[in-house]
Amino acid sequence: MDTRPLGVQAYRRLWVGQAISHIGVGATVVAVGQQVWELTQSSFWVGLLGMANLVPLIVFGLWGGAVADAVDRRKLLIAGSVVAWAATLLILVQALLDLRNIWLVFGAVALNATGFAITGPTRGAIIPRILERELVPAANALNSLVYSIGAVAGPMVGAVMLASGGFAAAYAVDALLFTGSLYAALRLPSLPPLGEVSRPGARAVLAGLSFIARSPVLLMSFVVDIIAMVFAMPRALFPELSADRFGGSMIALGWMTSAMAIGAVAGALFSGWVGRVSRQGVALVVVIAVWGLAVAAAGLAHELWLVVTFMAVGGVADVVSSVWRQSILQLYAPDEMRGRLQGAFMVVVAGGPRLGDLRAGATATAFGLSGAWVGGGIACMVTVLVVGLSVAGFRNFRAHQPTQAPDRPAPETG
Repeated sequence: MDTRPLGVQAYRRLWVGQAISHIGVGATVVAVGQQVWELTQSSFWVGLLGMANLVPLIVFGLWGGAVADAVDRRKLLIAGSVVAWAATLLILVQALLDLRNIWLVFGAVALNATGFAITGPTRGAIIPRILERELVPAANALNSLVYSIGAVAGPMVGAVMLASGGFAAAYAVDALLFTGSLYAALRLPSLPPLGEVSRPGARAVLAGLSFIARSPVLLMSFVVDIIAMVFAMPRALFPELSADRFGGSMIALGWMTSAMAIGAVAGALFSGWVGRVSRQGVALVVVIAVWGLAVAAAGLAHELWLVVTFMAVGGVADVVSSVWRQSILQLYAPDEMRGRLQGAFMVVVAGGPRLGDLRAGATATAFGLSGAWVGGGIACMVTVLVVGLSVAGFRNFRAHQPTQAPDRPAPETG
């Protein structure tokens, strides 16, 4: 793994802060899904958590990306981090008071998504500002490792806290560890906008979306990720699978929630080869097809170790896909549009799994657990092969050849 970006102090602080805070995020993910399941006994309601996340992600992700192009990105990162921390404290308080109010849980989740929608594109736009261009792909692999370690350790910690101290204990871990991310943001240097500044608003957002729409490579990199997450993400089904096949074990739930990230850690640790792949369009289609096949196989398994193994294979495919897609976007975009394009990217990356949660919960209600899980994985594999290989510009894209970016409309300055 290429660790050169860690030699840059500002990036190293961000990386360490994210590594610490994402363990707490993972603990909350497993705890909030289990809390909603216990309150409702319905995978559909667990799936609706995706919508509580999705709406703020779309609205504030696109808006936050536009703001990130117009203000000091350090200050915006701090503001978004405070919002997310406040949401974590709110969900902790409701658990301590044992309010058992499903709408309060959903409200806290939506507030947390708002904070994430602001910090996500801002942090992505900061990376190319604090690192040399040649280090950006390596930084994205390191970021994937951080997210994956958090997604492995966090649910395991959350499962232990649930078993020993209940929901409040799991949420308290998140509230405590989030301070690592906030500290890293506070220690960043000032990062004022470069070039012409577009006034944040609908016109700036539309300019960013138009830039994506006029680039087949960028557009299809978004489309194939949406296919992967919406069709095949089985996360909302984990509590039901744990109850049906593993006696409702919290440890089984923790293993299933961590399984993808276990594979992602392995994929990120051995990611040095990823930057040497030239035909990244075809490669993205292949790894997403592997993801769908692995999910389908996991849905057919009745042993916990097999479920974890197949989902880990899917995690390897997912992290490789993520590194390619993020690097294409960051290096393709001019700095004055990076915030907006990162906002759109974050909406897709974070919003896709939430739509997948809704899809999984709804189809499980209609067709049963196996039909929703296995059918989704097969549908992902078939759809991404058909759609991804049908666009010549994406199919023939090579990472190491110069790419002509589409012309940008004149900004609305202020």
